[in-house]
Amino acid sequence: MLAGLENSQFAIWVRGELWGWPLVLSVHALGTAVVIGFIFIINLRLLGFFETIPYASLKRLFPVVWAALVLQFLSGFALWITKPTRYVADVAFLLKFSSVIIGIVLTSYLYGIIKREAASWDTAGAVSSRGGKLAAPALLIWCVVVIASRLTAYLGSVYNG
Repeated sequence: MLAGLENSQFAIWVRGELWGWPLVLSVHALGTAVVIGFIFIINLRLLGFFETIPYASLKRLFPVVWAALVLQFLSGFALWITKPTRYVADVAFLLKFSSVIIGIVLTSYLYGIIKREAASWDTAGAVSSRGGKLAAPALLIWCVVVIASRLTAYLGSVYNG
């Protein structure tokens, strides 16, 4: 099945077309910038940085994060099908993929907390312990995603010539 995906017309286009790989990779990189950038803003605000940003306004960033994650999934899948047999055995890729899942779960949970509690945080001038306790682990897991992503790209090229 993986070999079939790898030899599909779309995978061949992405892998072999002059603009296929650069286009898909550029979309993936831009999506990464949006997801990671907004998640950092949200979590750093919960840790006490960016004091001029009201907690309640953080809710407005999440639709952009979710849209960028969809873009990430689609472009990531397009990149993945070019070499699925390699990626399923790549430790850095598996770390990235599992970290993305954990990051999405943490971010979803944090979104629910922010939706329910942000207005009261603005009134009190402080984040609840529930919200504050998630910020550092969320930042850490998204840092792992970025590092594992780069290792997937760089180590893959080392192992595959």
